[in-house]
Amino acid sequence: MSIHLGSLVLERPVILAPMSGVSDPPFRRLVRRFGADLVVSEMILSTGVVMDSRHSRERAVWSAAEGPRVVQLAGRQPAAMAEAARLNEDQGAKVIDINMGCPVKKVIGGAAGSALMRDEDLALRLIEATVAAVSIPVTLKMRTGWDLASRNAPSLAARAGAAGVAMITVHGRTRSQFYEGKADWDFIAAVKAAAGVPVIANGDVFTVDDAAAILRRSGADGVMIGRGAFGRPWFPGQVMHFLARGERLADPSLAEQREIAVGHYGEMLRHYGAHRGGRIARKHLNRYLERIGAAREERRALLRLEEGDEVIARLRESYDRAGERRAA
Repeated sequence: MSIHLGSLVLERPVILAPMSGVSDPPFRRLVRRFGADLVVSEMILSTGVVMDSRHSRERAVWSAAEGPRVVQLAGRQPAAMAEAARLNEDQGAKVIDINMGCPVKKVIGGAAGSALMRDEDLALRLIEATVAAVSIPVTLKMRTGWDLASRNAPSLAARAGAAGVAMITVHGRTRSQFYEGKADWDFIAAVKAAAGVPVIANGDVFTVDDAAAILRRSGADGVMIGRGAFGRPWFPGQVMHFLARGERLADPSLAEQREIAVGHYGEMLRHYGAHRGGRIARKHLNRYLERIGAAREERRALLRLEEGDEVIARLRESYDRAGERRAA
């Protein structure tokens, strides 16, 4: 089941998905600490890299605690993608991932992300330019197609594999589905059959049983976890353990989860600065609290707080109340 990407060997491929606004350095470090095989940067626009924008520089920050540096680039101009890939290789990237799966309007409005699946010839030119520009592996993330009437992922996967892409990740929905309905794990099998390179299955992996099922039904070589890890940074590590040993690791205790959430919040403040970090951390805090059953008003009250010490104190109280509810 191992996958070779240049000098990297993924023995039990469980990968944290690139999620804009979520999989930033503090979160990636935390997920790696719990045992994920690989983590991927947030999506970075290739034109932003070439223009050296502050936003792109920030998203490209990486540390040794995150493991091998994997940078996901998005764009629609082959020359800009090639140059951005070269720059990231020069800065230490070990893998370049091409985004052809993002469904959000601001990305597809620029004919990037999943919009590229409507123009396979342009997608292929972009892939060829990126592969030719670097000496490190290039991977591809995509959806099953633009809509249910045009699920062309097998065709694009075959062309991408022939063009030198080293691995392909498929989210089992079309762009038009966004995140509605269910990911089609069985359709990923058609992509695997066509690709000629390792395939990673993605979409609706929320339990270790989901991970086993998506691999069984798709025939994929590994699994990528996105929303299932949000608010549960230990979950990819649990999947790794289950796939390797068939054993189910228990979730951390509520007391342990409390310290994970508090520590994550502190890392956000250190990484971004107190004011900005506090605001960016809110989505993570909200998800942590959702997962322990905190009521909406309880979450809103905490997220309105500005002072870090007050946030931490209220966060601890929320976990203590969750413990009392479970003990009742």
